[in-house]
Formats: sequence, C-alpha cells, structure tokens
Amino acid sequence: MTDNPTQRQAFWRGFKHGWPFILVVAPFGVVFGVVATEAGLDVLQTMAFSIAVIAGAAQLTAIQMMTDNAPVAIILVTALAVNLRMAMYSASLTPHLGRAPVWQRALIAYLMVDQAFAVSALQYEKTPGWSTPAKVAYYFGVVTLICPIWYVGTLAGAVLGAQIPDTIPIGAAIPIAFIALIGPMLRTLAHVAAALTSVIAALLLAGLPYSLGLLVAGLLAMIVGSGVEVWLARRQEERP
Repeated sequence: MTDNPTQRQAFWRGFKHGWPFILVVAPFGVVFGVVATEAGLDVLQTMAFSIAVIAGAAQLTAIQMMTDNAPVAIILVTALAVNLRMAMYSASLTPHLGRAPVWQRALIAYLMVDQAFAVSALQYEKTPGWSTPAKVAYYFGVVTLICPIWYVGTLAGAVLGAQIPDTIPIGAAIPIAFIALIGPMLRTLAHVAAALTSVIAALLLAGLPYSLGLLVAGLLAMIVGSGVEVWLARRQEERP
C-alpha cells in the first residue's frame, strides 16, 4: 500500500488485519454468554450487557463479583478500574484520530476494544504519514468483524451454553486473546516490568475478596511501569 492510501484501501487493510481476531473473540463472547446466564441473567439482559459495555474483561469481572454477592459500588468501581486502560488507549490514539469529526470519534470510542487498539496503534506507528480519514477508515476496517462477532458469540453462549460439551475448551480463548495482544506490545523495559508486576501481584493477591487483587495488581503495574520509564529517561539524560 502507498504511503497515502485512499480511505477504501485503508479500510480493507484494517479489515485484513482485524479478521483473524474473530478466532478468539467468538469463543470469548461465548464464554461471557455462558457465564452470564449461569449467574442468573436472561438472554436479553446478557445481550444488553454486552452491547452496552462491549468490554469482555470488565464484563467477566463484574459477573464474577455479582456471583460473589459483592456490593454494587465495589462492582462498579472495579469494572471501571479494569476499563481504565480504555482511557489510556484513547489518549494514545488522539494524535492520530483527534481531528476526525465528532460523530466518528464518538463511534470509535464506543468501538474501542483491545484488539482494535493494538493493531491500529502498531499500524499508525509504522505509517505516520497517513491522513486522518485513512486512519479512521483503517480503524473501522479492523472492528468491522470483531464487534459483531462479539455480539453473536455472546448470543450463542447465552442461548446454547448448557449444550456446549465440557470437553470443548472455549475458556482457553480468553488467555490466548490477551497473550496475542500483549506480546507484540512489550517493546521496552517499562512494558516488561509492568507486565511482570501485574502477573506476580495478581497471583499473590488472588485471595483478596471481590477480586480486588486484580485492581491492586493493575495499579501496581502502572506505578512500576511509570517508575521504570522515569528511571530510563534520567539515565538517558545523564549519558554524555
């Protein structure tokens, strides 16, 4: 593709880069549909949850805490904390998409998912000369299949969950999806330090009630990652 693709070319490039993620998004959605209905939600409530929130990690966290009879306030705070990464995603993409029309930015905000951010951020970094319309078209190309498949997967899990054999490891889609996303993004020492901190802290704090260990692990990871970045910047300044 040229350095200045048309919107059509950019869209189909995004579509090409985004479609493989349906292989993990579909079973991820099924897992949520199954878990939600097992927790007591009916099909309509499950679908409303998925369409309104469209964030698998936060949805599963909220459902688990609802099952544990956690207070509503704690469920909301924890789900919001899990989704704080979306604010960081938005800040990261603002230099590329911030000049788009308001309605496009609003739609992008709603469709902001881990897979779309990861792929788009890497593409924009490789091709900084693309126009804003091309970058917007690329993003929409990436999510064209991802988001509808999330809805379809959720519906399938909610309707057919009880009929899915236990021998089919659909739950494996969740860790596979996040490993595939995070792996290519661990490009600096700060990234690696944050990732290791989150893993170790989550394991050590697994016993905390209401899954609060995940919240604490995420905060610790951000602190460590920021600290390492500051340390590396100071070392760079001190070099002759």
